[in-house]
Amino acid sequence: MRRPTVRMYTASATALAALLLAVPAAGAADAPQGAAAAATAIERVPYAMDSSNQAAWWTPVATYKGRGQYAYFAFNEPGSTAATHRPAIARRDPDGVWSRLPLLNSDGQQAEFADDNGHNQPSVARDGSGRLHVFTSMHANAWRYYRTEAPGGDITDHASELPDQGVGITYPVVTTAPNGDLYLAARVGAGSDQRPGKLYRWDNANSSWSTVATFAGALNRSVYPDDITVDVSGRVHLLYEWAKAPATAFRHQLSYLTYDPSTGAFADSTGATVTTPVTPATSDVIQDLTSGEEWSNDNAYTGPAVQSAKLTLDGTTPKVAYRYRSADSGGDFRVYYAYPSGSDWVRKLVYAGGQTAAALGITWDATELKRIYYVTTSGTDRVYSATQSADGAWTAQSAAPGVSADRLAVQQDSDGHDVLYLPDTAHTSLYYGVR
Repeated sequence: MRRPTVRMYTASATALAALLLAVPAAGAADAPQGAAAAATAIERVPYAMDSSNQAAWWTPVATYKGRGQYAYFAFNEPGSTAATHRPAIARRDPDGVWSRLPLLNSDGQQAEFADDNGHNQPSVARDGSGRLHVFTSMHANAWRYYRTEAPGGDITDHASELPDQGVGITYPVVTTAPNGDLYLAARVGAGSDQRPGKLYRWDNANSSWSTVATFAGALNRSVYPDDITVDVSGRVHLLYEWAKAPATAFRHQLSYLTYDPSTGAFADSTGATVTTPVTPATSDVIQDLTSGEEWSNDNAYTGPAVQSAKLTLDGTTPKVAYRYRSADSGGDFRVYYAYPSGSDWVRKLVYAGGQTAAALGITWDATELKRIYYVTTSGTDRVYSATQSADGAWTAQSAAPGVSADRLAVQQDSDGHDVLYLPDTAHTSLYYGVR
């Protein structure tokens, strides 16, 4: 007997449009005063959010342009207890109507998992056939993977279809290629001596997953995927960090790698072919070790370290935002911008005005150069975007005026708008923004 759908929860969205004022963030490098700000429309997602809905590595936003722009927000709803959550998708249609799509187990009940901040959060992507794919709530757990069979269908358990069954998975980041395929990067394994990073591909035409390669791994090191994207030619771009095995809150040697499906080759930012799995010694390192930096898996470590990063493309050229705590930062994680130049990476300071939360975002606009999003740990407005002008000066503005969001994710839609995913964990509310 066919089980009835459980997704029919809709709500009319009330857009709270707000014109951003030019508010330079304290400590932003060379930030001029009084620059014009972009307008952001913000509205509250009309479903309850669990306080565990917070991460930095995740890819919880997918967009699609049909008869207008659709947005899909993967998030944690409250569970049956304070220590659990239930993953779901909030879909926003072009007319502003929201629909709730819960993730369903084989018995038809909504999936529920233990809270684990920074690990048990969802990532989502939409394939070329309109099917939604969600990876959720894994901290060295076997696959927790849910998918629709057709556009508009229930999101059901398909974990058995993935390679590497029974192996611990953490930090799944997923993206859609121009041809409708998906690429997924994750840390695989729960060994104490090493935890490598692997790349997987969803073949949309054949509706199947396969392993591309172990792209990074080394003895006594763990890989932390940060982001993944695919350029117009189909080349996959990966961003990841290294840590002393088995795991730690503080990482090192932020690195970059590309994969070309047409040749099967991996390469660095210069285009030079590399042998995988790369190691810290053979990676294309964006932020190398600095004075006083040590490999440590002590979560009380206070030395220099990387903690999160995000990636966008200018054509096929990577542009990276990342947080780094240097020996002279007073314990603060500052925000940096990096891009390749010749055989090296250029690194620019974006924000040094106080402590930041782990979440970041970066998008590219040919007329505005770039927008780097970051979150401060204090203040009425917490989410800011910094824009660099042609002369190199940075201007920072509140990206969510009046909304006390303390986490962030960003995706640029096909119209060139930044879609903002804004969790306010203190008030268990999720906000949608577009600018």
